[in-house]
Order: sequence, then C-alpha cells, then structure tokens
Amino acid sequence: MSGGSRQKRSQVLRRVVLAGLGLFVLGWLMARMPEETPGQVYWPWLMVVGGLLVGGPLVIVARRRTGTPGTVNRWSRRSKRNDGVASRWTILRVASGLAVRSKASVLRPSLSGLPWWRRLMVPLRELATPLARVGLLRVWSPVEDVTLRIGGPRTGKTGELAGRILDAPGAVIATSTRTDLVTLTGPCRARSGPVGVFNPSGLGGLDSSVTFDPLSGCAEPVTAAARAEDLLSGSAAPGRGGDMEFWHSQARRVLASLLHAAALGGGSMRDVLAWVADPDQAGTEVQRFLRRSPEPAYEQDALQFLGTNDRTRSSICATIMPALGWLTDGTASAAATGGDFDVAELLANRGTVYLLGAQDAQVAPLVTALTGHIAREARRLAAFEAGGRLDPPLTLALDEAALICPIPLDEWTADMGGRNVTIHIAAQSRAQLKQRWGDDGAAAILNNAATLMIYGATRDQDDLAAYSSLTGERYEEVPTFDEDGGLRSMSSQRVPVLSPAQISQLPPRRVLIIRRNMPAAVGRVQMAWKRRDVRAAARAQRWAERVERWSDGWHRFAGRFEEWLGQDRFATTRHRLGIHLEVDRHHTRVDADTYGGERR
Repeated sequence: MSGGSRQKRSQVLRRVVLAGLGLFVLGWLMARMPEETPGQVYWPWLMVVGGLLVGGPLVIVARRRTGTPGTVNRWSRRSKRNDGVASRWTILRVASGLAVRSKASVLRPSLSGLPWWRRLMVPLRELATPLARVGLLRVWSPVEDVTLRIGGPRTGKTGELAGRILDAPGAVIATSTRTDLVTLTGPCRARSGPVGVFNPSGLGGLDSSVTFDPLSGCAEPVTAAARAEDLLSGSAAPGRGGDMEFWHSQARRVLASLLHAAALGGGSMRDVLAWVADPDQAGTEVQRFLRRSPEPAYEQDALQFLGTNDRTRSSICATIMPALGWLTDGTASAAATGGDFDVAELLANRGTVYLLGAQDAQVAPLVTALTGHIAREARRLAAFEAGGRLDPPLTLALDEAALICPIPLDEWTADMGGRNVTIHIAAQSRAQLKQRWGDDGAAAILNNAATLMIYGATRDQDDLAAYSSLTGERYEEVPTFDEDGGLRSMSSQRVPVLSPAQISQLPPRRVLIIRRNMPAAVGRVQMAWKRRDVRAAARAQRWAERVERWSDGWHRFAGRFEEWLGQDRFATTRHRLGIHLEVDRHHTRVDADTYGGERR
C-alpha cells in the first residue's frame, strides 16, 4: 500500500472516530434530559452506535499494530529511528546490569532465599561479566551465557578474555598457547583461591603444579569411553569426514577397552602404548584384565580388535597412535604422572587452573582429556545442586581452543550454560572453527553463542559478508544532482548497518557486538593490563622485588662492616646502637594492605 493510500485511510478512520464520539456524547446528554424531550427515548441507540463507531476503528488499529504486519512495521520504524543499531533503551532492557539482576535467583540459586533488598547488595560480577562499553552503558553477559570472540592475532582478544578470568566468581579453567595469561591474571586469581598450572609442553619454563593421569577413573566403563573420545579428538585431523570418521569410531571403541583394561589391571598409559604397538603380545593380558569389568561389551571389543585381519588392525592402531604421542615427551609424561584431578575441591576452593599447550598435536590430546574431565565432572556435580546449577559457577576461558583444546564445543555450548558452566571462546576466524569442528559444528557454535564479538583486521570476504548480514539494514539518504552539480532530490535506500569494509577497519579495542535479542552495537573493550586490580598486583610485585634487593644489599653491607670492624667490636657497637640485623632475606614480607599483594 502506498503512502498516500495509508494517509487517506487514516483520515477516514479519524473522522469515523470523531463521529462516534459525537454520537456517544449526544446520547449521554439526551439521557439526562427530561422524558418529555422529543427523541429522548432513542438515547441508548445513539450511545451504542457511537460506541461501535469508536470501537471499530480502534480494533482495526490494534490488529494492525499487534499482528505480524504491525510488529514488522514497528521494528522497521525503530530500525529507521536508531539507524539499525541498539538504542540505549534496548541495551538497558536486554544487556544491562539491571536486566541481569532481574534473574539473579535463577543465575545463582543460593540467592533465591534472600529478600529482594539483599539480592541488590550482591556484587554484579557474581552474576555476570562486563564485555564492552557502548557509550556510557556496559554490555553484561550472565554466567549462563556463552560468548564467542573472533579476531586475528594481536587484535586484543586475549587481553579482553583475561578480564573474563579476573571477573569469574568461581573456579576457572583457562587454556592458552602462551604464558601471558598466567603472568597477567595469576597474582589476582591467587587472592580468591589456589592457582595451578598444567604445562605438558613446558612453555616458558613453567613447571606443572597440576598433574593428571588419563587412566584416572577409567575403571568405570563410561569414563573410559569419554576419555578415549577426548584423547582421539585432540589428535584427530581437522575437518575429518568419510573414511576418517569410520576409523575414528573404531579407534574410539578399541582405545576405550584398552584404557579400561589398564585401569582394572593397575597398569599405566605406557602399557596402553605397548598394547597398541604390539597387539599380538597384548592379547592374553588384556583379556585377563577385562574379565574383571562389569561391562562385557569391552571384552568383546578387545577380542574383535585382536582377532581382526592385520590390515584393519594396522589402520586402527595408526589412528590411535597420535593420541598417545605425548608419551614420548618427558615433560608431558611427567605432567601425566599422578592421581586423579579433584574437580569438587577445585570448585569448592574457587581455584584456577591454567592449561598451556604448544601449537602442535603432540600435547593437545592430554590438554583435551583434562579439560573434558573437568567439564564432565562439573556437569555431574551440578545435577546435585539446587536448580541443577553450579553455585558459584565454573568458568571455561578457552583461548585458541581450536589449536590446543579441540573439545566438543558444538555440544557443550548447547548444554553447559544451563548448568552454570560459563564458556568464553576466543578464535581467529570462522574458517578456523570450520576447519576444526566442520561446517555443522562451526554453525552450532555460532548459533549457541549468546554474544558474538567481532574484532577488526579481518580480511576474509566471506566472513565479513556474513558478519555484515547479521547487523541488518538501515535507511540512508542518497542525493541526486543535476548536470550543474545542484541538488535535485533526496531518496532513501536500504544499506547494511555496517558494511564489510567498516567491520574490517574497526579501530583497536573496538568490537562489533551481535547479541541475542538485541540489534548490533559497536563497543569498546578493556584490556586486562589496564585494570586497577592488575596494576595494583604489578605494583606489589615490584615493591616485593625492591624490598628483597634492599634486604640483600643490607646483608652485604652488614657483612663487610662486620669484617672491617671485627666481630667483637661489631657486636658491641650493634648492642650500643640498638641495631637488630637479624633479617632473614628469605622471609621478606610486603604489607598486603599497603601494596595490594603479598610476596615471600
């Protein structure tokens, strides 16, 4: 319908409404006139007709505004009014701190028994984490939501992700290919709970303070199957399909049975490696151990593997071997020597564990196995909590997850949020997600992420076109000029809210925010090293080092002075002056209240 037709129709409706109001008022006045007045008996009909004339147009207008066409038109007007981006009111209604507090009792079931005024006193970072600032407002992400940030190297996504580690209200599992996350966030996280490092690749010379034996818990058949899947996922070729998928499933069954046998027989991962390397010699021992299993299917899987032809068995072994390649690395083997990792203790103490891995496939199976163990155990423990949610929640900060920790994010992003396992993902591009999890898996991760944050410097045209389409469209005035350069007319046309070029050229620390139930917005993120708590911890570190140097210098001076003066005279002089030099430089302490930290 053209604009002129809509205007004429609106004028007719207004006239009908005015006529109806006139009749209704006339009937109301006639009802109060004396009965002898001519026509007074017809006042009810005048009021009824007037009411119909008023109500009919109102019903028509209400249907136009509340039906699908009305909703679409209202969205169109709103988009035109705000140029297609999120308004301040939309951010307040959807992604502000007030919106998060409105569902505090759901996010943290332990708060449901508190009165409303006590819930208002709970720090907002116990319920959500701030992602970016849009103007004067902050965009918050509740602890039940998944966030995905996509940006190339050195665009700032790791610095922003470090802030999510610092803001986590409970335990944290952080993965990275570098040690910067440990040095940046470790001192601050140490104030809320114990800090551990799992570094099977020996990055930066950091020793592993956390050990994890992949055989732990594999005496249970279900755990053995999950552990085999994690180990193989960490070593599988990206984007596997076809025959690779078949051999992967066969290898998963065989490796699960071998892990189960080793756990039941008190063996080690090196025994599993020996069985895979020489299946003929392992047959008798594996069968003897699996007879103790409560699940007879594992023994059947092992017998089928041991009795198959050499060609099939070689293909299965070749698929399993990369998942056990870390056993040839002494550092990785040492990190995998130990008992079970106590996830319940980690959650209770609000601890932090940094999982470090190099950008190769050798230690990825080990990091993936530990991450999978923690997440699955947390999901199991959540079932016993109020509302089926962990309280406080567990945060997974996965930096470069596609490189060192290829866990099944396409499944976890759909399920873990409802159990208060918060997942923050950092990837380099959509192509990287597709390479690791395939087209369907990458699409699932993108769909399950409540907030998508796009950093600048992207060069892939397909990715930029996809992000631009997600921002929607807006109206733009286009001038038309005559031959002399004078303005002839102005017309409107629909253009993308942000073109691919604009997304690619986003300045540093600016991100495109595509959030659920909210139009696109451009915000500014904060790098973790600019935060007050991080800078305070850095100052405390520097002061502790200075005090230690001063203590060392004083001891050297006292020693030389004692040597020059003589021990007896030195003791007499010290007694007279009341100087006490018994300072143990190995126990130098900095006042935590003064400098914001502590160092021994």
